[in-house]
Amino acid sequence: MTGSTDFQFVAAAYLTRISDLTANTLNELSACLDQASDASIFRHTFQSLSRHHFLTAGFSNDFAQWALAALNRPALAERLGGLDIREYVSLAELRGDLRRIVADYCAGHAREAELTAFEPFHFCEAVEVTVPFVTARTLADFREALQRLSHESFYYHFISSRLRLQLKTNDFSNWLGSTQGLHEVARKVNRIDVYTNTLDTAREELVALIDREIHQ
Repeated sequence: MTGSTDFQFVAAAYLTRISDLTANTLNELSACLDQASDASIFRHTFQSLSRHHFLTAGFSNDFAQWALAALNRPALAERLGGLDIREYVSLAELRGDLRRIVADYCAGHAREAELTAFEPFHFCEAVEVTVPFVTARTLADFREALQRLSHESFYYHFISSRLRLQLKTNDFSNWLGSTQGLHEVARKVNRIDVYTNTLDTAREELVALIDREIHQ
């Protein structure tokens, strides 16, 4: 059993399951957003950022990419892509904003809302699988473990943890602030931009912050 001040790293993997929902038009997408499971909303928004982590430009969620590439609707794509997942601790809230943006566009562009896309949007679900990895008791342990994490595991602790914690923070900042008393470091870690960084460069920034603290 780990102590209350230890950080438990996990090894995470995300499997994809195809759902039976498909949208060929914006009106159909609007209806599907109501019907899709939480696992599907997660896969096409939060988990999409992990799959495209090496891109620091363009749209990071699948709905925005589809609106642009399959429908040639750049204005809609811009609005969908403007949703910042760091601001959400609830998939219900995120679903509501996605639905509102698409519904508003359909209401204002009735003809375009019925046009068939170049290719359909297939809703998929993300199945998260985790197992315990290593435990960190000290900052030095924490730094070493960070270097060994897979992209999926780093993403699990740094991005998707917002939904698990129900806070606008991440597992790393939560541990650094609440158990190590490093509130300023925790704040800086939470400010690392997941949109202008890849997962690798975000990790490098985090390690650099830890290094500065260790060598003070």
